[in-house]
Order: sequence, then structure tokens, then C-alpha cells
Amino acid sequence: MVWFRTFVLQSSKEGQVGEDIDIEPFLLSSETEKGASHFEVRFRMNGLDYRYGFEVTSREVVSEWLFRKSPTAKEAKLFTREGQGFQLSSANFKEGKGLEARTRSNALFLSVCAQFNGEEATKILEWMRRFRNVSGLTETGFYAVTAERLQDAGHRAQLLELVQKADFNIQSLRSEVEPVTEDKLPAGLPAELKKRVLSEMVMSAGIKTTHRKYGKGNEVEGEVEFDLEENESSGTKKFIALSGPIMRTLEEGSILMVDELEARLHPLLTQAILDLFHSPVNCRNAQLICATHEVSLLDPDRFRRDQVWFCGKDETGATDVYTLADIEPNVVRPSSKFSRQYMLGLYGAVPQLGKFREAAGHGMK
Repeated sequence: MVWFRTFVLQSSKEGQVGEDIDIEPFLLSSETEKGASHFEVRFRMNGLDYRYGFEVTSREVVSEWLFRKSPTAKEAKLFTREGQGFQLSSANFKEGKGLEARTRSNALFLSVCAQFNGEEATKILEWMRRFRNVSGLTETGFYAVTAERLQDAGHRAQLLELVQKADFNIQSLRSEVEPVTEDKLPAGLPAELKKRVLSEMVMSAGIKTTHRKYGKGNEVEGEVEFDLEENESSGTKKFIALSGPIMRTLEEGSILMVDELEARLHPLLTQAILDLFHSPVNCRNAQLICATHEVSLLDPDRFRRDQVWFCGKDETGATDVYTLADIEPNVVRPSSKFSRQYMLGLYGAVPQLGKFREAAGHGMK
């Protein structure tokens, strides 16, 4: 999804004629390693359902399509594309007329239409920009989001309350944010990379936390300020850094994708984050999509069956993605304990660990 989003936003302006598309095919099959990769997203925007997708190889866009559906009508075609052949709906996608010849074989037609201020295409790209992703294994890339929010008094109070309710014993938060200047860049950085960093106005961000200091009899003697990066635990660092993107997502009603959400967080804290998106706090219909190994989250009181997806790898190395709702109703009942059934292997998507102990002990005698 991250690659999909990036390609949609940049394909019309970043590439040149004849440049390869940076796509990674499935390499464990001779049928797919040189074939096209298929992408499709379905989403709702302004009360309308959209279906947009494309197929690409490293050389070209093989096909592309965009459909739209209102609640009271059938799905309508806006455009379809096969190679450099385009079919546009004169009633539904007038903005694309005349732009076919301006679309390179390695660029997306939707991106080109948005570049020329097509109304529908621009709205769809705006939706793509509202889709953000972060890694749960490192704070790199979203640390600065929280630091910038801490510059605002209202956001700072909001984040502090969230951190205090998360039981980190932190009394205050503050941040230091300033633009990265040439003299602060590492020595020996390639000139092209240096130019890019400076042109993108990258910010240098630091976050400080304040803790109470206690003396004899646990009397409060004062306060000590910590540097988040240097002095706090990995779990504290992750939660504080992640709190900024979470609150921004809830405020905007946008979409946040987090890989390994539960890493370095207590299971109760992970549950609390997910529950925010099911609470009245989420009044703008924000969406959290996360990958996790935290089995305790598999709770029928927390999720509908169609909200839970599994990734199961078969004997060929290919991964199948399916929902809990796809599993036979006689296996998944309303009273089922999802986590127990999953660990028993009834849903699939578990490692096959036959003779694991024997393998570890082989040759040890």
C-alpha cells in the first residue's frame, strides 16, 4: 500500500520516458517473476465508493481503471486503460479528455489528470495523501510529527494528558524544533542528497520529558528533565512518538497504517490505542490499519470478524490474505474465543513447528 500510494502521487512528475518502474515482483514463481503486479484499492470519499487500480511491470503500466458508485446507482466507469489505449466516459470523466497523449507508458493516467488539475483525479490524490504509514519498530519518520505538535500549547496539553493516562509518570513535555541547515548535515554527505534534504525543509526535532525527583520518605524534592531519545525506555519513546500521528489521524479523520503496532508496548496499552478508534473520540471516522502478532487482540468484544485479517503463507512461499469472516460459520461462532482458536490453528496463518525441539537438539548429544 505504501508503494501504491507513492507511485500514484509521483509517477506523473518523478519519472522520465524509458525509466524503469521500481516494482518488486514475486520471485518464487517463474510465472510471476516477469509478469505484471496487480494493485487495487476500494475506498469511500464524500459519500461515493471508488475502485481504482492498475497493473505494472518494471517497464510499463499494463492496465489502469477507475470506477465510481453512488449509494443509489450501479458502479459507473470513469476510465479504463490497456497499455496506451484509453477509454474515457464522456459523461463521468471529461477532465481526462486530451490527456491520453500526455501520459507516458511508465506513468499513471490518474496522476497525469491530477497534474493538470482534473477535479476528480485531484480529490483522489488528496485521499491518497491522507493515507499515512509508520513503522512500529522505529520512531524514525514520525518522531518529528509529535515534536511539531508539542510546539502548540493546545496539542501539547492534549498529548501530555494522553501520556499521563498511559501511566508513564511524566509531568510535562516540550520539544525543540528547528530547520536542518547545511552546517548540521553529516560530513561527506553526497551533494545531491544534501540538496534534496535542504530543499524539503527537513526539521531537526528533540523531545524532552520531565519527571518528579523524590527524596527521603518519598517526598518530592524537585524535577528532572530527560531527553526522550537518550534517557527514556524504548516503550516510552515509541508511545510518545506515536501519540502525535495517532491524534492527528483522529482529528483529520484520515488513515494511519502501523506495522508491528504492539512492538515494545504493553498489551493493555496496545488495546487502549485500538479502542480509541472504536470510541466516540473518533468522531471523524478515522481508520487505523495495523499489522500485529499480539494474539490477545483477537477478541469478539473488540472487533467484528470482517475487521480481522490473516496472512497465511503456503508451501510455495506465496501469502494469502483473508478475513475471519471468510472462515466457515460452524468454526467461528459468536461465542468463539478467537485467540484460543487461532492458536490451535483453526484459522490457519500460524507457523508449522513440527519437530521444532528435535531440530534444536540435533547433534547436541
